Amino acid sequence: MAPWTSADIPDQTGRTVVVTGANSGLGLVAARELVGHGAHVVLAVRNTDKGEQAAADITRAGSPGSTSVEELDLADLASVHRFVTRLPGPVDVLINNAGLMAIPHQRTADGFEMQFGTNVLGHFALTGLLLERLTDRVVFLSSVMHRIGSIRLDDLNWERRRYQRWLAYGQSKLADLMLAYELEHRLVAAGSPLRAMAAHPGYTATNLQSRTESVQDAIMGLGNRFFAQGPDMGALPELYAATVPDLPGGVYIGPDGWGESSGHPIPVGSTAASHDREVQAALFTACEELTGVTLRVPTTAR
Repeated sequence: MAPWTSADIPDQTGRTVVVTGANSGLGLVAARELVGHGAHVVLAVRNTDKGEQAAADITRAGSPGSTSVEELDLADLASVHRFVTRLPGPVDVLINNAGLMAIPHQRTADGFEMQFGTNVLGHFALTGLLLERLTDRVVFLSSVMHRIGSIRLDDLNWERRRYQRWLAYGQSKLADLMLAYELEHRLVAAGSPLRAMAAHPGYTATNLQSRTESVQDAIMGLGNRFFAQGPDMGALPELYAATVPDLPGGVYIGPDGWGESSGHPIPVGSTAASHDREVQAALFTACEELTGVTLRVPTTAR
């Protein structure tokens, strides 16, 4: 079978897709490809000026789809609520793409550790608030770095231990993956037609690698230049997860190359820890408590 590429994306005409962090990197590529196949893509971005420029660049190519730009700051739960209030009509697909990686210790507007608050809690709240309006699926973006993560249910926000940026990132990406798995379990149990799945981009050069505010920025810049794949390839797993019609819920999509660092999208495995059903459920409950958003799973039969 030939490797899956963006040329294999089915016609998206009539479908609405929300992509967080769609003004650059993987999100921009995903938005561009979806619009290129007929979708209406909502670019959910923190900086609307950059979002409008991205939208103009996407539509300038004469793509058959359309775009709109909405402000969304995942590090501020009030912003998440405002975004959902402004968003009209049903949404077919939600791609929880935006994220932060290995940044210095910071707190969100609501007091959460910034990587967990943005990568996990912001997207959890967004998913919960949109769930009853979704018609097809939600895609969470994880990472190969989920393998170094562990879920400390007693200290998800790094208040009782010394902050370690890479371990905090690993925890956030493991949490994203586990939330996708747990949400799928709940959707199946409820007989819902919705699907939840996850994807990771492998080692892809984006602006994520330039925000550590340390010498690591220069080191990762060299890695991006000589070893990483480009965002056009890195976005393929999330596009695959978002568009393949018969893809079952609960799958994890990543590159097919060595170490899942690059290549074309295929279903991949994840750590034993990511499949711990007890921790999945406890993490889900903790996210509901921290965000104040209860995920009400639709019960329409599959």
